[in-house]
Amino acid sequence: MPITARTVRLLMPVAALLFLGLALLIRAVDDGALRQYSGTALYASMVWAAVLFLWPRTAPLPAGAVATAFCWIVELTQLTGVPAELSAWSVAARLALGVQFDPVDLAWYPVGVVPLLVLHHLVRARHRRTLAVWVENPDDVRRTATSFLTHDSRETLSRVHREPSGPQ
Repeated sequence: MPITARTVRLLMPVAALLFLGLALLIRAVDDGALRQYSGTALYASMVWAAVLFLWPRTAPLPAGAVATAFCWIVELTQLTGVPAELSAWSVAARLALGVQFDPVDLAWYPVGVVPLLVLHHLVRARHRRTLAVWVENPDDVRRTATSFLTHDSRETLSRVHREPSGPQ
């Protein structure tokens, strides 16, 4: 199955919901360090999904760098007190921006992004190998492409392929 921008845009909200569901599940069953740090890492995972949703053709390293940088910027912004003020007014702001700065969180954001970066790289590499096999044998590509066409489209393609093009 080709990995298109549309496919990525369909998968990323699902991934974000899975990360959110896992974070809420951990939050429901644990009240300690696992709850704190897994929530931080899974927040970064959701940001990674958002980056790929917005820019679906982004390579793994830039996607991971943008997601991590965004998380660090949000965390460092907590030093200003603005997120705490906004969090007092809105639960959504509290969940998205946090309340207070925790330097340990800066180390946990990459923990949520790096495994996804590696997975992203492996999926892209596998997709490239599949394309490389197709390009080695162009007849297979033509056969595969025409198998998806309607009968009329195949006839047109065949006629165009047989007829010489341009002035003779």
